[in-house]
Amino acid sequence: MKRRAATKLVRARLGENPAVALLGPRQSGKTTLARALGGTYFDVEQPDERVRLDLAWDDLVHGRRRVVIDEAQSWPELFPRLRAAIDADRKRMGRFLLLGSVSPALMREVSESLAGRLALVELSPFLLSEVGAASLQRLWLTGGFPDGGVLGSKRFPRWQRDYVTLLAQRDLPTWGLPARPQVTARLLAMLAAVHGQIWNASRIGQSLGLSYHTVGTYVDFLSGAYLVRHLAPFSANLSKRLVKSPKVYLRDSGVLHATLGIGSRDELLRHPLAGASFEGFVIEQVLGHLGARGVPHDAFYFRTSDGYELDLLLMLGGRSIAIEVKLAASASSADVTRMEKAADLVGAQHRYLVCQTRRPALSATRGVVDLPALLRRLSEL
Repeated sequence: MKRRAATKLVRARLGENPAVALLGPRQSGKTTLARALGGTYFDVEQPDERVRLDLAWDDLVHGRRRVVIDEAQSWPELFPRLRAAIDADRKRMGRFLLLGSVSPALMREVSESLAGRLALVELSPFLLSEVGAASLQRLWLTGGFPDGGVLGSKRFPRWQRDYVTLLAQRDLPTWGLPARPQVTARLLAMLAAVHGQIWNASRIGQSLGLSYHTVGTYVDFLSGAYLVRHLAPFSANLSKRLVKSPKVYLRDSGVLHATLGIGSRDELLRHPLAGASFEGFVIEQVLGHLGARGVPHDAFYFRTSDGYELDLLLMLGGRSIAIEVKLAASASSADVTRMEKAADLVGAQHRYLVCQTRRPALSATRGVVDLPALLRRLSEL
């Protein structure tokens, strides 16, 4: 088993809190990580496992072994019992590890019943730091899901298509998404087509025959299921007019490519959305890298009405870090100059242009880098 970057963070949170919720998309490796950490395991999505947990509850609560509860959001009645067990002995840490495939915004029972009693850790699909820099191109093509091809299997893109189909038909309706599976599939196809663009709910709604309010609700739900990322615009008191709508991305590049009908690296590089795909891939790797280490941060994009933009603007430890992404083997002087002007507008202390260069050039606060060099610099910061 490959060691996950979030392992250290999960261990630390278990040492500080009675319970930890390990959240992330289905099939991202939560169960494998939880089993490696040890404990008595229950998958409460299965009715017989609920019975087994119910019968053993008193012994488990008074025992010394950690209790691992998978797909916790599928059994709402569990959360008041967890709260009572934790409150009966608040000094015992690391007693419960909950695994969930939806965010706390959808896991209402977590926020209502266990607020102040547990820590949240997000587990993304595999990150570059976990599979190694030599696997960058494969990771970009197939995405990070362990069974989706990144570890060498030949299941891409069939696995990703089946994954999305099953989510649309079974999981998302079970979690509360009111859309019919056919509507969800069409919506995901449209989101793939506007990947990396400014969000326009009205335009998508017209194509689906839905109101923009309904479309917005559906996309918020997909965001809570870790399929979609909204990247908020950065706002500041500048003389220039700023774009104020969020950008939208499909979070896993393999799911994006499968949805777009891309099945190979050659097809990817010829596709008109290749640049947007690489941009979203870099953003997801950066945010996943920080999240797996528990580094507090805020993330935005920046764009003015006259075209100055930054694909990612990080607020990290009191520093602002401007990142621009180009799908190219090198960066031109014009690319660097334009990035510097945009970074000047927001007063960014650090500025990095990310491309696929084989010769990263770095100074103390700026550089033209590849993705591995950028992740190393962020770790230093």
